[in-house]
Amino acid sequence: MAALALEEIVVPLRTFTLRLTFAVDSAIALVGPSGAGKTTVLRAIAGLVRPESGRITSNGEVWFDAAMDVSLPPDRRRVGLVFQDYALFPHLSVRQNIEYARHRSADEYLDRFSIRHLERARPSDLSGGERQRVALARALAREPDVLLLDEPLSALDAHTKAGVRAELHDVLRGLGIPVLLVTHDFEDAAALADRVGVIVAGELRQIGAPGDLVAQPSDSFVASFTGANLLNGYGERADGVTRVRLLDGTVVTTADEAQGEVVLAVYPWDITVSTVVPNDSAMNLINAPIRRIAEFGNRIRVTIGPVSAEITEESLRRLGLEVGQSVYASFKATGTRVVA
Repeated sequence: MAALALEEIVVPLRTFTLRLTFAVDSAIALVGPSGAGKTTVLRAIAGLVRPESGRITSNGEVWFDAAMDVSLPPDRRRVGLVFQDYALFPHLSVRQNIEYARHRSADEYLDRFSIRHLERARPSDLSGGERQRVALARALAREPDVLLLDEPLSALDAHTKAGVRAELHDVLRGLGIPVLLVTHDFEDAAALADRVGVIVAGELRQIGAPGDLVAQPSDSFVASFTGANLLNGYGERADGVTRVRLLDGTVVTTADEAQGEVVLAVYPWDITVSTVVPNDSAMNLINAPIRRIAEFGNRIRVTIGPVSAEITEESLRRLGLEVGQSVYASFKATGTRVVA
């Protein structure tokens, strides 16, 4: 597979400077909050933003090199770019949009993305999922060496999103070219990419397989962005465990070594909810009223004191949970991680 490489890219932005070095040889996602510099990375690769310094290459071809004063224009970079709002031409049909670059006939892509029945339709006649398929077909019809996706699922409603995400996952796996997508949603990134990089204020905090970021987050921001509860407190090490007194006085334990001020991460799916004192091996127990119950697709987040637990709809019904009800949240010491 051809590789895309960014070497010491520097782009001054309004409140910070983007500085990045990484390579893309499969599907990589950059995640981070709005304004972190994610879209700027895509625009620099596509030739829509000129970095102050650094080097960008694709399959050995130099697209940008500040030291050599090389900067290929966008039309000379073999990039397929799918914009966040898809940026389809409203006055052109689906077929005309796909064939706009004139690299390939639309027929292959109309069949590949199951949109042949829409070939005469205009973008205004399409659903969000259909517009995404057309935008992706148009990008791939350019026969790119690299595919760039800017928030590929953000324009979709929750009902449509799950199905389109599964379709997009299958498409990306079969391309055989580097794919770089940016999103603010870690769940989307983990579902679509082989590796995920967390970017904050232009700095790449950590990059790795999604499971590695969850298992060993490099800092509290990465832990929080991957879905963890963060618990602040003061730790003391004794008898092989660290006891951490939280700000509300609750004491929890962790197997990680720590002393002094500490931040613990515990993931919602590692927390068990019960209406009676649990009889298990969990060392950590929080008894508090339920502050919030929220649905996330087919999962339920239940906030109990300082933590949120993740349970199924069936568990919610079986336990008869309601806001204000006093319940128990329990989790093992080995399920916590010291992140600061």
